[in-house]
Amino acid sequence: MQHCGMTLTLPISKRGGLTLPPVLRRKLGLDGIDNPLVIVEERDGGLFLQAAAAVPVRDIPSETLARWIARDEAEMDAFASKPVAKTKK
Repeated sequence: MQHCGMTLTLPISKRGGLTLPPVLRRKLGLDGIDNPLVIVEERDGGLFLQAAAAVPVRDIPSETLARWIARDEAEMDAFASKPVAKTKK
């Protein structure tokens, strides 16, 4: 997705909710979806929102699942092989 160049200031409710304006929902392709989702990532002290979709696992090709599992296992192996930093007591 390309950067849309839009800067907005949005209020956040007391419960932490925010409402994306219609123009932004249309740009993200969220208007035609029954239960739209966004992924929120913290990046460099800010937030990055990206449109997301919930897909049943049965609809994901087995090759894709195998690739994801292999990547996760490789990341866990790399994590497990790192030395543990000792804390001062």
